[in-house]
Amino acid sequence: MATRLVVLLAICLSLLASVAIGQQHQQSQQSQAQQRRAQQCRLQRLTASQPSHRLQSEGGVTELWDENDDQFQCAGVAAMKSILRPNSLSLPNFHPAPRLVYIERGQGLLGVNFPGCPETFQSQQSSPRRSREERREEGQQEDARSRRDQHQKIRRVRQGDIIALPPGVAHWCFNDGDEELVAVSINDLNHQANQLDQKFRAYYLAGGPPRGGQQSRQGEETFQNILSGFDEELMAEAFNVPTQIVSKLQRDDDRGLIVSAREELRMIRPDEKEEEEEEEREYRWGPRSNGLDESWCTMRLRHNIDDRREAAVYSRGAGYINSVNQHTLPILRYMDLSAEKGHLFPDALYTPHWSVNGHSIVYVIRGEGQVQVVDHSGQDVMNDNVSQGDMFVIPQYFAATLKAGRNGVEWLSFKTTGSPRKSPVAGYTSVMRAMPLEVITNSYQVSPGEARNLKYNRGRETFMATPWRRSS
Repeated sequence: MATRLVVLLAICLSLLASVAIGQQHQQSQQSQAQQRRAQQCRLQRLTASQPSHRLQSEGGVTELWDENDDQFQCAGVAAMKSILRPNSLSLPNFHPAPRLVYIERGQGLLGVNFPGCPETFQSQQSSPRRSREERREEGQQEDARSRRDQHQKIRRVRQGDIIALPPGVAHWCFNDGDEELVAVSINDLNHQANQLDQKFRAYYLAGGPPRGGQQSRQGEETFQNILSGFDEELMAEAFNVPTQIVSKLQRDDDRGLIVSAREELRMIRPDEKEEEEEEEREYRWGPRSNGLDESWCTMRLRHNIDDRREAAVYSRGAGYINSVNQHTLPILRYMDLSAEKGHLFPDALYTPHWSVNGHSIVYVIRGEGQVQVVDHSGQDVMNDNVSQGDMFVIPQYFAATLKAGRNGVEWLSFKTTGSPRKSPVAGYTSVMRAMPLEVITNSYQVSPGEARNLKYNRGRETFMATPWRRSS
């Protein structure tokens, strides 16, 4: 009996030691990763930038910002813009990091294919017309099953939508509108779901990078058809189809990443009015959860950020701010991302503030303004004018402010946190307003009257401040 107790005690101690060593190793890895990220955020200068790479495809354009830029390395993101011409299809692909998308212009259909979820929609298969003789020669037996196509849910997306694309989930997009569909997005390379490295990559299930020119090398490093790497015979066995069909899946396709649709896309999708009503109900009352199919397979992926009635901050004389976070779009709780869209009226001010729990990747939608960003040493690392199409990063805890130009400014800010928090310097909810007057007078060596002006002169304005009129 004593021998058994000794053996059991030895086993328990061995297990505890293994667990302790594993936790220590994991903490060491996390500490090293944090040190690497901290070193990447030692920025001397921030500048607004435009896309540095442009990949021209048959049906549109893919633009990429330089992921090696210090500011994007600090935030751990890769930014891109996709432009789809009418009747064009962005080919199916997936990526190892979560992606947050903003639809800047246009509308289209989005398919997101969750693994393990059923095909709950049936649509009539569109096939070219054939004569009776051709059908007889091909031996086609046209029954109800062969004419019907089953697929997962297809979603309507339109201007102002924020779309959450989880890592590892294949997706495609089709522009069925009359104007270009423009989508700006970031990929969170620092997310725990991405266990590869901080290099942006996408895994395509069709097509391939455009050939020739300066765009060829960048495309070949980032975008490739993964099916082309498999043995043709094994692929034919996997799909139970002839090798001639597999060769079409694997061939080099110089049409690029976005192609023009040759045939009409007839896909069944929920009635758009019913879909909007259902999303409105989920937004206000929460989703109906009934296991896997309800919580994952039909998860809400988009929320429109353009509705002024849902503004988180509103000032009649300065502008408004809308936000989409893990509370308005629950899937962002798992992706740990969010977005904020701001609109400043001419000459209005987005007051100085800092982000408590994440980086901000700012994209200027229209207009122009002056941006100032200050680091921990009190030095301004950015003091520039920005305009439409510019993108820049505001690192966590760096204080920033934005003053609109004569025509105002509109921007979208991607956040590397699902529940962002900001701390303003001036205004109703600011740190200055929260301090006692005596603290302000002693901190800045000002009179009680001057301290009161600092604390209360903006009234109930917070974040958004109306243009300042100098008193005589």
